Amino acid sequence: MDFPEELKYSKEHIWVRVENGTAVIGITDFAQEELGLIACVELPEEGDDLDQDDSFGTIEGRKTVSELYAPFSGTVEGVNQEVVDNPGLINDDPYDSGWLLEVSLADIDDLKGLMSADDYADYVETRD
Repeated sequence: MDFPEELKYSKEHIWVRVENGTAVIGITDFAQEELGLIACVELPEEGDDLDQDDSFGTIEGRKTVSELYAPFSGTVEGVNQEVVDNPGLINDDPYDSGWLLEVSLADIDDLKGLMSADDYADYVETRD
């Protein structure tokens, strides 16, 4: 499994990449593998507010439907409509074309609780 070093990770299997005060988020390689073939993703709309640790949508795989949990608070600035239209992009490339949302951060300190790639790799290894 792939866990890019430049990203941060949540225990709910969300990755975060911060670019100029905006965070791009998606699900990890581990999560997409656990879900199987992604069939559907439901995401908030631009302008919606996210609250840290609250559900912001769902993702449906062949094996199960899972809630998506916000790793920080903020406002949705962009939604990857390509993923909504073609959820399989998440399976093909969870860290690039399979991103979910662009979110402006309400508080940069919310990111302090996220894991590094090495910490996340250790975390998922203990779940097996």
